Amino acid sequence: MYTDSHCHLNFPELQANLGDIRQAMQEALVSRALLISTRMETFANVNAMAVAHDNFWCTAGVHPDEEGVQEPTLDDLLHMGRQPKVVGIGETGLDYYRLGERSMDDMAWQRERFRRHIRCAQSLSLPLVIHTRSASADTLAILKEEGEDGGAKAVGGVFHCFTETAEVARAALDLGFYISFSGILTFKNAQDLRDIAAWMPLERILIETDSPYLAPVPHRGKTNNPSYVPWVAKQIASLRGLSDEEVGRQTSDNFDRLFKGVLS
Repeated sequence: MYTDSHCHLNFPELQANLGDIRQAMQEALVSRALLISTRMETFANVNAMAVAHDNFWCTAGVHPDEEGVQEPTLDDLLHMGRQPKVVGIGETGLDYYRLGERSMDDMAWQRERFRRHIRCAQSLSLPLVIHTRSASADTLAILKEEGEDGGAKAVGGVFHCFTETAEVARAALDLGFYISFSGILTFKNAQDLRDIAAWMPLERILIETDSPYLAPVPHRGKTNNPSYVPWVAKQIASLRGLSDEEVGRQTSDNFDRLFKGVLS
């Protein structure tokens, strides 16, 4: 019934307990999970996990905040994106949160990496998984410049683990993107985010764990895993006067629609 649209099951603290996690997912009615690539060096492992399990899929990409790793060429991304069970490109985007003493000019490498991911997604007709942190204006601008304007040729995608403003949410929706909420939605200080989740079109919402991070209340402080994603659905259901099951079904339907025709 529930789909975790973004998790990192290849991270050691999760992969070491994969059998228990899969059992917990089954008991929590979490039927599927999308495993997210963050480095070229670990993509083969992510992809192997997806291939080995009939209810896992994966993405291909290098996280914008990953420095000192193998830099992907467009050909590299295209090769990864053509592998079995790859259904999206990313996670990609921009992250200026740790800018420090660097200038915006110093982050040109990150913007160029983002553009390569967009071009790969367009070439393969796969949706993008977008990460943006302290960089929403540039993220939206580059998407538009690269043709991700909601038009017929755009591939679209999802702004994952959304923590931006209502204005950014509206702009992302206008570009044809989905918005994914994580366990942050359940945190005491996240009322602004709950307000966004309350008014957004339900048919454009996904849910995720971003595990092993951001475990939702009542599991906050624990290592997160996909079996906790129903707690995100529960929060959305409470905000909108719906049942948990209805939110689970709708967000799973949204997942199918976004990754159209590639799930098998």
